[in-house]
Order: sequence, then structure tokens, then C-alpha cells
Amino acid sequence: MARFGNALTTGADLVNAAERAVLGALEQVDGAADLVCFFVCGADPEEVTLAGKRVMALAGGATTLGCSSTGVIGGGRGVEGQGSVSVWCAGLPGVEITPFRLDTVIEGDHLAVVGMREPGPDDRAAILLTNPYEFPTQAFVRESTVALNGLPLVGGMADGMRGEESVRLFCEGDVAEHGAIGLLLGGANVLGTVVSQGCRPVGPAMTVTKSEGNLILELAGVNAYDKLEELVEELSDEDRELAGHGLHLGIAMDEYADHHGQGDFLIRSVVGADPELGGLTVGDMVDVGQTVRFQVRDAGTADEDLARRLADFGAEHAVGAGLLFSCNGRGAALFPHADHDVLAVHRVLGVEAVAGFFAAGEIGPVGGVNHVHGFTACLLAFA
Repeated sequence: MARFGNALTTGADLVNAAERAVLGALEQVDGAADLVCFFVCGADPEEVTLAGKRVMALAGGATTLGCSSTGVIGGGRGVEGQGSVSVWCAGLPGVEITPFRLDTVIEGDHLAVVGMREPGPDDRAAILLTNPYEFPTQAFVRESTVALNGLPLVGGMADGMRGEESVRLFCEGDVAEHGAIGLLLGGANVLGTVVSQGCRPVGPAMTVTKSEGNLILELAGVNAYDKLEELVEELSDEDRELAGHGLHLGIAMDEYADHHGQGDFLIRSVVGADPELGGLTVGDMVDVGQTVRFQVRDAGTADEDLARRLADFGAEHAVGAGLLFSCNGRGAALFPHADHDVLAVHRVLGVEAVAGFFAAGEIGPVGGVNHVHGFTACLLAFA
């Protein structure tokens, strides 16, 4: 009995593509679908809106959730930068689905997020899709682990072919241009998440000995800029070239581990270096005493990391389907083709019903803590 279906269609007529995708996905499911997730890429924001409405109108009694994007994933392939619609649907007996819609309100001198549902005892994960241009995604996700009692969040930041003006969020028949949307998912058929950051450590692990916010001033008691120059000099020609294209810093998730290797870090970009100040600016707060290690990324490392993490997950779970949120910096920008991540899920886990989108930032847990990532592939798996 088939419980999952997915279809990806392309075409200049986006509404027609949406109709073909949703009908094609639904016909693969035996019986009624309980959940329909969909992702729309198109040049005209109003056409994207109409396409999303068409999917929701044809979803029957299923709960619906979707967003705009600059590329979609489904049907065993990824499509970037052209008119396309991906639809994923599921019959989920025993799974409780609770939609929510988040907005922001001004409280005193700060923004507060309202609308989040309190997780129930059976909730296993939540899907979150946000408008990154005005919703405080980083802050919300950072606080979510404690606020939601450790509930894993997985999803991504929506986008559109025209940037901010073209972001659309779809939930339960409604269309929003701001805020965030999502689903609480409860029940044993929600298996969990796989997060692949795809980086390889270079150089030694070091302790941060002086920092201010996201500015690292000393590593192992040495001026951080000088420490970086010293590291680069010791790298192989290949790694030095990779570092030149974009160096990253891994922040250890377990300070008490005897060894910190690949996969033990939360990856953040090195976004600036000041030789006069001697500091390095990174894309997250770093505290004195934390262990860090420089990282590089290439297609081979990203491929190996994703395959290993999927294999480890598949060894413990019988996966039937998944929702995949990949960075818009992956796809054809990193690999030989845009299909890489979805084909890796098919190959390693042996499942066909995988769909999602290329996000402007991915959401997923690392070390039991929810984070916003870049250059990452995040999978939510179902039994």
C-alpha cells in the first residue's frame, strides 16, 4: 500500500504545472492524503501565488503547507531558476498534524514572535518555513530548543526569483507574504532528522581565549588573525585554494569530547578578518573557552558527509519518505548537477518519495540544538 507520492513539473504556465504536479503526486497514494507539502519557483510572484492556490484547492481534505523558492526538489531531480512546482503528499495514519502561523509584534524595545503552538507529549518534530527578509528566523530558532522543550525544528527560509517582494508562504488555503508557517508532527511514524553540513576540518582544534560577541580575538592565546595566517601557510595547495574560496569555522558541540573530528562541529562562515585588530568575525556568537577548528568545503567532502549521515540514520530506521531542505548554494553551484542531494537520499536510503526546495538558509538540529545553517542539507524522515 503506497502511502507517499511526489511529482515535479516544469513549464511556462505555472498554474498548469501546479495542477499536473499535485494530481500526479496524489494519484500515487492509496486512499486519501493527510498532508500535502509543495514548493513553487517562478519569475512572476502573482503566478507563484496562483500556482500555490491551485495546489491547495486540489489537495482535498489534506493539510497543506508550502512556499516559494528559487529552486525545487522532487521526482528524483532538482530544478533551479526556472518555472517549476514540486508536490509531496502522504497518508500518515497515527500522525497528528497541527498547523501554526507565526507573526511578530512589538513589545517594548524588541520584537516578539506570536502564534507558536505548544508541543504535545507525542510531537516528534516541527516543520518551519519562514520569510527571511523580515521574520527573525535566527533568533527564533536559537531560542526554540529551550522554548519547545527540545523539539527538533527542520525546514528552511523561503525566497523567490525577485527576492523580498516575491516570497510567498502557503498554509491551509491561505497565502502570506510575511512571518512564518509550520506544522507540529506527532506520532511514531515521524522518524527524525538528518543534517549534513558537509565540511572537513583542517588544522588543529583550538580554544578561544579572547572574544567579543562574534569577533574572535585570540585562539590558544595567540592573535586570531596571526593564527589563521599560520594555518593557511601549513595547508596543502588544494586546501589553501578551498580556503580562499570560503573558509569556515567549526564550533564544537561537545566540549568534553576527547577528540573533535568531522561532524562534531556547528559550522559557521568566517565573514571577515582584520589584521590591525587581529580578529576574525564569524557568523555566530563565540564564547571564551569554546573549542573551534577551521573547516573547508568542497563537493567531495559534502558528498561523503551526506552519504555517511544518511547511512547511519538508515541503519537505525526504516525510512519510507522524506522532506529535503537543501541550501541554494548546493545544487549546481557546488555539485556537477542540481540533483545531487535528492539522488543521494534515493541511493542511500532506498526511498523515492523525497521532495523539498533550495532554501536561503536551512533549519535543523545539531547536537540536539536547533540552528539555522548555510550550505547544508536537512532531511525530515518518515517511516
